[in-house]
Amino acid sequence: MTTLEVTTHRQPGAGSSTARRWVALAVLMLPVLLVSVDNTVLAFALPQLSEALQPTGTQLLWIVDVYPLVLAGLLVPMGSLADRVGRRRLLLIGATGFAAVSALAAFAPTAALLIAARAGLGLFGAMLMPSTLSLLRNIFTDREERRLAIAIWAAGFAAGAALGPIVGGLLLEHFWWGSVFLLAVPVLVVFLLAAPAFLPESRDPAPGPLDVTSVLLAMGTMTPLVWAIKETTKHGPTVTAITLAGVGLAAGAVFVRRQLRRPVPMLDVRLFRVSTFTGGVLVNLLSVFSLVGFLFFVSQDLQLVHGLSPLQAGLTLLPGTVAMVVAGLLVVRVARVLPPGPVVAGGLTISALGYLLISLLGGSATLAVIAAAFVLLTVGIGAAETISNDLILSSAPPSRAGAASAISETAYEVGAVLGTAVLGGILSASYRRSVELPAGLTPSEAHTAAETLGGASTVAAGLPDGTAEALLASAQQAFTSGVGMTAGIGVVLTLTAAAVALATLRDPRGNEAAADRLGT
Repeated sequence: MTTLEVTTHRQPGAGSSTARRWVALAVLMLPVLLVSVDNTVLAFALPQLSEALQPTGTQLLWIVDVYPLVLAGLLVPMGSLADRVGRRRLLLIGATGFAAVSALAAFAPTAALLIAARAGLGLFGAMLMPSTLSLLRNIFTDREERRLAIAIWAAGFAAGAALGPIVGGLLLEHFWWGSVFLLAVPVLVVFLLAAPAFLPESRDPAPGPLDVTSVLLAMGTMTPLVWAIKETTKHGPTVTAITLAGVGLAAGAVFVRRQLRRPVPMLDVRLFRVSTFTGGVLVNLLSVFSLVGFLFFVSQDLQLVHGLSPLQAGLTLLPGTVAMVVAGLLVVRVARVLPPGPVVAGGLTISALGYLLISLLGGSATLAVIAAAFVLLTVGIGAAETISNDLILSSAPPSRAGAASAISETAYEVGAVLGTAVLGGILSASYRRSVELPAGLTPSEAHTAAETLGGASTVAAGLPDGTAEALLASAQQAFTSGVGMTAGIGVVLTLTAAAVALATLRDPRGNEAAADRLGT
């Protein structure tokens, strides 16, 4: 058998000149930035949103959690669907749906409707992300050009997560909470106008029929596992968490078995036999885990401990965002002369130093130290993700680009969920153990203040000065006491990712050959 070559259908005038390829990349970056920003932009809007919609505690958790749950469950099925129906076609459908549902979310009158809208954003977001990365695999066939394009893609995705708080802070300084969702509409309108002219269509030339059973199994694997992780970090290893984990693992085992037996699988799990592919996926997961976990506690620290406005807090993180983009671009030159394992491991070691600063200083960290720690963290992650994504894509044949991209994106989303759930859960548990409530609170006030630092701040606003000061002092001390421990876990995570990189990212010259073998 010969290697399958991906078929590419171009619109009239959509040539393959260098200029048009880079314009195509610029167009693709619009949905990438939006989906990435959407992962973190909601963090600063929660206080306003809670006041306006008055959700229950459970509803508030679902407003935050339902988006990554749906997104993680659907990325692999949507990546496979893109290979079959056309990557550009699915990208346009996803962009249209994401813009429409974003507008609905911005004006949601109740918490229940906002939860439904966030689930819809997860559905359409899953159509966007695999298609953007897999299209790069087919637009940029030259290895050096593709590596630079992926560097820009990775820097944009990672920077989007860091830009979320900045964008959210800027909007919330002047507009209502719904503005963080409405941001997507004009950006995606521009994308929908430009995409047909500059993006070529591509698909798997021999995709086979859509396997609905595999789609359901993929969803039945990822959604329960992500849910189990969140449940465990909030309430411990409950019966619900254990049951969800069991369902997810069982569905995953059946899914893998089915893919190995089908002549044309929805997802070629043989990709995981390539060490660079598996290593790249793990590096992505652990890197985003560390990044989002840092953003979870630093956004609260900057606002509720240091007293910054949302915009001021976002601007404190701006140097790190810029550093991430610059590092992702500069590492392309470094990767031309050094092997990928040491480059990625070196970058992640720098990231570990950022976490180490926070771990050592804890609550005594100044704004300058926090900003410097974030720069160190993002420099390493920006460099590492450029290389890991390039290795993931080059390890897969072009005809399987959508599925390979979906696996990479799933690692991102699971990492984001883990960052919030695990590091955020540990920090919240430490806060609940340490906070000491002053006398005179009602049962409702005591419950709210004992749950989160934000809750304590809200309760304090309605208390007499002396009681409020005592509550805030105790709550802030309880919060910062957990920051050091949480940051220590971040050090371990980033160093683990560095070790994975050294062990697996060894033979870049074998990636293309491995991809050819899988494509035959």
